[in-house]
Amino acid sequence: MTRQFILRISAVCLMIVLFVGTSQAQFGIGVVGGLDFYQRYTNPTSSLAHESAGSFLLNLSLGPKIWIGGKQFSISVESPVSIAPLGLAAKDYKGLGMAAVPVIGMLNFGKTSGFDRDGGLGFSIGGGLQWFRTELFGLSQEFVEKGVERAWEQVYIIQANLGFGISGFAGNLFVRYGFDTEDLGLQTLNVGVQTDFNFLMTKNIDDPASRL
Repeated sequence: MTRQFILRISAVCLMIVLFVGTSQAQFGIGVVGGLDFYQRYTNPTSSLAHESAGSFLLNLSLGPKIWIGGKQFSISVESPVSIAPLGLAAKDYKGLGMAAVPVIGMLNFGKTSGFDRDGGLGFSIGGGLQWFRTELFGLSQEFVEKGVERAWEQVYIIQANLGFGISGFAGNLFVRYGFDTEDLGLQTLNVGVQTDFNFLMTKNIDDPASRL
């Protein structure tokens, strides 16, 4: 069921890309960075140790982003790699640090499309995959001896953004939720702010031939 759903979504996105691509769409490349107010990652269900770890402090992210589209609508792909050096499991401290690597496809509407010179509100929805790991800097020996392991785990993610954009910049509040489809107990939650910067936007918009 999940694979069929993903294939259908991919087909719809491909159709949109083809439509946008034949409508004098603009192309952008840049970066996305952010600060998560809260992160929580849950490992596979286990009786050996508490599965989850969270963090409220120093949850930073940065990564590449590309866009294709126009003033009121665009499609983007981004990968803001996140690290939370102070993330931990409060119920049974096992070590420090958490990291996540999402790959997200987004549909962007309104002024946060990445291509509009005028300022205003916009929103985005999308999804993809995320890999995460807790106890990034190593498990304590006590839990290693119990047989606890921490590896990179994979979840499906959905994300929603609401923000303000102008001339290639955008600031968004976002919520990203991750889940698995095999009843392993995997879950993720990221809540925070992100800032987009489209490096090519100014050049494209100032060129009369590229205006929509």
